[in-house]
Amino acid sequence: MRKTLLMATCASLMLGFQPFWGFFAHEKINGLAVFTLPPPMIGFYKKNLTYIKDASVNPDKRRYAIPEEAPRHYLDFDHYDDSVRLLLPHAWHEAIKIYHPDTLIAYGILPWHINQVYGQLRDAFMIKDPSNILRLSAELGHYIADAHVPLHTTENYNGQLSGQDGIHGLWESRLPELHSPDYNFFVGPCEYISDVQGAAWQIITTSHALVDSVLNEEKMLGVVFEEKKYTFETKGSQTIKVYAPEYALAYHEALNGMVEKQMRASIKSVGSFWYSAWVDAGQPDIKLLIDYAPSEKELQRNREELFKWKKKIYHSRLHVE
Repeated sequence: MRKTLLMATCASLMLGFQPFWGFFAHEKINGLAVFTLPPPMIGFYKKNLTYIKDASVNPDKRRYAIPEEAPRHYLDFDHYDDSVRLLLPHAWHEAIKIYHPDTLIAYGILPWHINQVYGQLRDAFMIKDPSNILRLSAELGHYIADAHVPLHTTENYNGQLSGQDGIHGLWESRLPELHSPDYNFFVGPCEYISDVQGAAWQIITTSHALVDSVLNEEKMLGVVFEEKKYTFETKGSQTIKVYAPEYALAYHEALNGMVEKQMRASIKSVGSFWYSAWVDAGQPDIKLLIDYAPSEKELQRNREELFKWKKKIYHSRLHVE
């Protein structure tokens, strides 16, 4: 667990920002991902659009209440040297053969957790459980969006190791809130993902490649702006210290469209993971679930049938091998 996480979070909040993409961006990403879905899915998701957006921030709400939640939001990629990164197993059951689970958890389990939630969503589709389809879709969207944030892939996640405290909130909250009205969020239709584990790891790898730019560009601008990088704004009855709009604009321009690109990629990925889970579940008719609430007895029967089916499938695979 990151020992300085709470301190870094407090520093971000003193600068007036929500950490971890911020509620604004998570809601935006989940909401727009709905419109990447194909006709058999979009009606169900549009009917529940408000929930999909509102519940997108639930994992962040849990992270200070449930100890095991925080590591699900990041992977400190740079804790592992280059050679280890290349060999780090994408499958959890393989990774724990090399590292103790406590070690993996200490430096984040985001890509492994994405795969786990994906499997849970696929199962919810299979048993036609609308409440869990919605809950897991919203939360899977959150974790996928987190994986697109470069600062979720480094031990220097808030610039605390380089004298840049607060950069997390600047990158993923202040910049989207100020500049997203100018972004182009048309990303086209979602696409089927044949290798979900591989896709999660590819997102993390791509995001991590941006870390140096995120930190270096801000460091150089800080030297130029000095104290002019901050200003004060009144929010309600409080006057708080925030990054000056001029500084945020300069940083945004120095990143050359990075935040917009990562938000666009998040939207496309979230829709594609939802769609793939539905396809892998056999493309159930979820239009029938729009106004349907199955009884607990029905759901339990469906769970038992799914368990028997999985047991048979896994046994067959082991027998074949």
